[in-house]
Amino acid sequence: MQDKACEFITPPDTLHKKVSYSATGVDAAMLEKAEQVIAGLRGSYLEWVVEDIDKLQALYDRARSEPGQRQELVKDLFCVAHDIKGQGGSFGYGLMTSIGYHLCQLLESVDELDDAGIDAIGLHLDAMRLVINQGMEGSGGTAGANMVDGLQAVVGKLTQR
Repeated sequence: MQDKACEFITPPDTLHKKVSYSATGVDAAMLEKAEQVIAGLRGSYLEWVVEDIDKLQALYDRARSEPGQRQELVKDLFCVAHDIKGQGGSFGYGLMTSIGYHLCQLLESVDELDDAGIDAIGLHLDAMRLVINQGMEGSGGTAGANMVDGLQAVVGKLTQR
C-alpha cells in the first residue's frame, strides 16, 4: 500500500473583517444598530410569514389530494417550515419557531407521510395561523406552552410508530 501525503487546508478567516469586536466582545453600538434593523423589519415579518403559511397550505392541500405525490412534497414542506422556524424568534415570535421546529421534526422523522402525518401537518398549520391571527408574541404564555406540548405529543406519537 502506498502512503499518501495528506494536505491540510485552512479556509480563510474573513468573518473578523465583517464583525466589529474587541477583547470585551462585540461592539455594543453595532449590536444595537443591528437590533434596530431587525425591529424595523418586524412588520415585514408578518407579511412574510403569512406568505409562508399560504405556501405550506398549498403544499398541504396537494399532499392531501394527491397521496401518490406526498413523498415528493415532503422536501418542499420541510423547506418552508424550516424558514418559519428560523425567522420566528428573530422577530419576536418564538412560538412560531417552536411550531416550525416540531413540524420540521415530523417531516424529517416519518418514513412515509400517511393520512395521520397529513393531519398532523394540518394541526401545525392551524397553530401557526392562530399565533399570527392572535398576535401571540414570544412564547405565547400558558396557551403557547399548551399548544407546543400538544404538537410535541402528536409528533412523538407519529415518529415512534
